[in-house]
Amino acid sequence: MDNRKTCIVIVGPTASGKTKLSIEIAKFFGAEIISADSRQCFKELNIGVAKPDESELQSIKHYFINSHSILEEVNAGVFEEYALSAAEEIFAKNDFAVVVGGTGLYIKAFCEGMDDMPEIDEECRQNLRLEYRQKGMEWLTAMIKLHDPLFYTKGEILNPHRMLRALEVKMTTGKSIMELHSSPKKQRPFQIIKTGIELPRQVLYEQINRRVDTMMTNGLLDEVTRLTAYRNMTALQTVGYKELFEYLDGKISLEQAVSDIKQNTRHYAKRQMTWFGRDNEINWFGNDKNKHVGYIIENTSLK
Repeated sequence: MDNRKTCIVIVGPTASGKTKLSIEIAKFFGAEIISADSRQCFKELNIGVAKPDESELQSIKHYFINSHSILEEVNAGVFEEYALSAAEEIFAKNDFAVVVGGTGLYIKAFCEGMDDMPEIDEECRQNLRLEYRQKGMEWLTAMIKLHDPLFYTKGEILNPHRMLRALEVKMTTGKSIMELHSSPKKQRPFQIIKTGIELPRQVLYEQINRRVDTMMTNGLLDEVTRLTAYRNMTALQTVGYKELFEYLDGKISLEQAVSDIKQNTRHYAKRQMTWFGRDNEINWFGNDKNKHVGYIIENTSLK
């Protein structure tokens, strides 16, 4: 391990201020940023995934943003390979790299490596995806609850991609995917320091609500409308898009769709905090840059 090379990992729930903090910290350390967000990598998604704006992207080089199409399969394994390559590129120029995001499995893949997953029966995979397209999230949630209660309790049950993956693993192996996430950590050739943003729940919820309102003002409905032809893609079975598709289908009012986005985003934030709360290596602060920087310096060769 090269102790001079340090990866600063910034985590936290959606709408907590990770993007702003990551840019400030990257500027402080002269680093570049790797996004660990499972949706911001898609070129076609913009407003609904809260990407950094153009000025932010120009101020610091970002990796894994606008790097893939929704027509491509992107998962934690793909991210691990991409992010490690990006880190190597960054470390060739600087002693620090920043990884920021709220997708817990992507953070785990980068820091610890992916577990060896079993080969999945292709017929099982295709059948599950067909049933999901025909029956939707209610069916998928019920199947997870019935067949993999461990994932239902601890996994990302608002993410259909993760849910389908969990279900196909359970159907193929008889084991929960959560049981297979217990392999020894892989050693990385650099130091990893994890820091997280933790806000009072009411403050976070208010920020979520305001951000959704801003997304609507900035044209989220138009963005979703343009993506209607791709609505069955896994990347679009996600908060902020699926609710507005229901509105476009005439199933709910626009007011109800916006309310549902806010509620589902709050639920997602709770699950993010549950995931990250299990990681004892994360040191939690508010969104005060100085506290994060102080902690990082204290735990590197800079002290």
